[in-house]
Amino acid sequence: MDEAPVLARLDRIDALDRRRATPGELLEELRGLLAEAEEQTRERSAATGDREEVVERSAQRLLGT
Repeated sequence: MDEAPVLARLDRIDALDRRRATPGELLEELRGLLAEAEEQTRERSAATGDREEVVERSAQRLLGT
């Protein structure tokens, strides 16, 4: 999972804060951060769900159910 976009967004937010950016600028970056974090969460969840499904199917085959 590539976390670079989220980390880069955090760096931009930090830089905006240091230069005392407007609330609108910060809010825009925060919204982008949230969107990227949600996307990563969905990707991780899907990958986890896929693994869990494979384990469940394997267990069912081994148990003959």
